[in-house]
Amino acid sequence: MPKLKTNKAAKKRYSYTATGKVKRTTSNGRHLLANKTKRQKMSRKVNSYADKTCEAGIKKLLPYGN
Repeated sequence: MPKLKTNKAAKKRYSYTATGKVKRTTSNGRHLLANKTKRQKMSRKVNSYADKTCEAGIKKLLPYGN
């Protein structure tokens, strides 16, 4: 069976935890930060997990993990 290709865009956005969950960065933390409160900006520093409904698709894009 041939090797599977890793999707490079997904590789930059997602990674796996030790238990197999898909970790992602929180959205809305790159620009337009001047009109966000300190609490909003601090909450965007923390990474979150991908939704269960999206996990199967992401695992197809990252067959060997990161």
